[in-house]
Amino acid sequence: MAQNKSGYTRLENPPEFSAVNPPPPYNAGVPVVVRPAPPTASGNPMYGQGGSGYPQHPYPTAAPHFTEAYQVDKPGHSDPPPEYENKQFIGSGLDNEAVRRLFIRKVFSVLSLQLAVTCGFVAVFTFEPHVKLFVMQNAWTYWVGYVVFLVPYVVILCCGEFRRTHPWNLVSLSILTLAMSYMVGVISSFYDTDIVMMAIGVTVLVCFTVIVFSLQTRYDFTSCYGVLFVCFIVVLFFGILCIFLYNRILDLIYASLGALIFTCFLAVDTQLLLGNKTLSLSPEEHVFAALNLYLDIIQIFLYILRIFGKSRG
Repeated sequence: MAQNKSGYTRLENPPEFSAVNPPPPYNAGVPVVVRPAPPTASGNPMYGQGGSGYPQHPYPTAAPHFTEAYQVDKPGHSDPPPEYENKQFIGSGLDNEAVRRLFIRKVFSVLSLQLAVTCGFVAVFTFEPHVKLFVMQNAWTYWVGYVVFLVPYVVILCCGEFRRTHPWNLVSLSILTLAMSYMVGVISSFYDTDIVMMAIGVTVLVCFTVIVFSLQTRYDFTSCYGVLFVCFIVVLFFGILCIFLYNRILDLIYASLGALIFTCFLAVDTQLLLGNKTLSLSPEEHVFAALNLYLDIIQIFLYILRIFGKSRG
């Protein structure tokens, strides 16, 4: 390398550029960022066709045994991007929000059908005197309904793969809903019609308020799930104690605590649908989510019915 009179530097042996050893691109000082790709990406210009699985250097040097591996594709003739490059956009925020909204609509649609079936059973057992008489004379049918309810409930609760398999998850949920509706109807038949109607009205008001508040508030109820579970165990043992020490006041306290606990559970299970809290459900768990909400509402109704029945004496 020598310098001439003009002050420019002249290369004695200038480098030779060819298709194998192309010149570096001129980008006005902007750094070239190469996005790495998986080793199995076929058709990617950053990878050779020989299946070596290692990316090429942006500026390869000439090598006799790597001549074919470092061929540069012509502009406009490269293969379309592989599928893995599009998968990174599937989990974007907009897509997640759309999936979550579809999940919420699906859960509340299933829940509406369940509550409609249960209200139909309650209406029949409340307003039809012949059905009331049959239930009072055949109380064993309640325990049969309880067994029919318990089998699909345990299966849905314990078998995660089963409750995500269509259509068996919906079949199990339908059997469970029919059995629970029958049991609620049997219990309602032992109360007066006006008490049942008042319990239904209060339950609708309480559940609607709790669900709307849980969907709108920023407070995270799911973080209190452990505390609620401990409170539920305490109320459960308190209910067992009330069986042996029967007292009207104790029974009212037990029913009030039970309604309060399951109202809090309804708020927690509602926020499990949102996906932006400490705990959340997968969009594939629409059957499990509908079952939780349904059981919470049924328990609230039964405890409120018990409160009104005991208060009237």
